[in-house]
Amino acid sequence: MSNTANGRVPYTVRHRTSDGDKLESCFYACDAFEARMLAMEFNEYIKKHPNCIDSILKISA
Repeated sequence: MSNTANGRVPYTVRHRTSDGDKLESCFYACDAFEARMLAMEFNEYIKKHPNCIDSILKISA
C-alpha cells in the first residue's frame, strides 16, 4: 500500500543553520504541521531552534 493511500504525502522542510547555510529534509506526513513535528523529532538543531524553519513545502507527484 502506498504512502499516499495512507494519507501521507511528501513534504520538504527547509531551514537555516546558525552559519546561514540552507538545508532541507524530506518527510512523509499528513499535513505541514506533522512534517514540522517530524523535523523537530529527527533533527536536533531544529528541535532546539524551531524558528529556524523557513518553509514547509508539499511535494506534488
